Amino acid sequence: MNVRFLRTAAVAAAAIPLVLTACGGQSDGAEDGTSGSVSGEIAIDGSSTVAPLSEAAQELFAAEQPEVSVTVGTSGTSGGFEAFCAGNTDLSDASRPIEAEEQKVCEENGIEYTELTVATDALTVISNPDVGVDCITTDELTTIWEPAAEDSITNWNQVNPSFPDLPLNLFGPGTDSGTFDYFTDEINGEEGASRADYEASEDDNVIVDGVSNTEGAMGYLGYTYYEENSDALTALAVDSGAGCVAPSVETAQSGDYSPLSRPLFVYVSNAAYADKAQVAALVDFYIANLGEITEAARYIPLNEEQLAETESALEGLGG
Repeated sequence: MNVRFLRTAAVAAAAIPLVLTACGGQSDGAEDGTSGSVSGEIAIDGSSTVAPLSEAAQELFAAEQPEVSVTVGTSGTSGGFEAFCAGNTDLSDASRPIEAEEQKVCEENGIEYTELTVATDALTVISNPDVGVDCITTDELTTIWEPAAEDSITNWNQVNPSFPDLPLNLFGPGTDSGTFDYFTDEINGEEGASRADYEASEDDNVIVDGVSNTEGAMGYLGYTYYEENSDALTALAVDSGAGCVAPSVETAQSGDYSPLSRPLFVYVSNAAYADKAQVAALVDFYIANLGEITEAARYIPLNEEQLAETESALEGLGG
């Protein structure tokens, strides 16, 4: 895990009275990650894949802290880091780790941060149910999505003669999406390398609508969006050389759903955590209630080892 933080003893001491820590460091609070009443605003932006987690956290947190106003934007992982490293947001949702260039911008602007892994995702390849394909190999995905396929691979049966004679209409995340970065890296061998002649959106709901309502459509998105729309979509099992493996909680946690299972992150501004009681309260609540939040958002929970790493990272932040 890539965790970066810089905290002085004085800042940590100042933050401690404000909130109950996720690991129960306060003696006078409940075990839900909050202590006393706080108010104020919290700005979150970033990945549309991670947004349902932060929205679920916000909804549960509102029952404990109704005077806190939390906004959750979905400008994509890259867009979220742009705002975060400019100091415009308190938390940044991300479906990939922060990159070196983004780290440099944060550093130049004096933004110290901590990376918290909050869930696991099974990046899901979806198709319109009428296509009738149940499994696809990673090589076939490369044939479809590599830059050289643009304007040339336009029918399912061009990918595999056993596939149907249907137009291949593609939908997927835009270039600001961490899902786009991850998929292109794993499938095409280079982050950002992709054919461009597809319908792109940073909003996964737009991808769902496009695939479910278009003949011969294929796309890819986060697992939770497939689960919420499984009656209108087909999730394709992926064969990376060891046979067809369908996306699921079990296959993502075990690593069998390879190479498309991945961690999901929330980045926390250390200064916002130290200086804003409402931010510290939300972050502590988020991690203390991560199991319930993950279940509410229908994501794949962290295993015990991953959760311990996240709790350790929060301790380093001062939680």
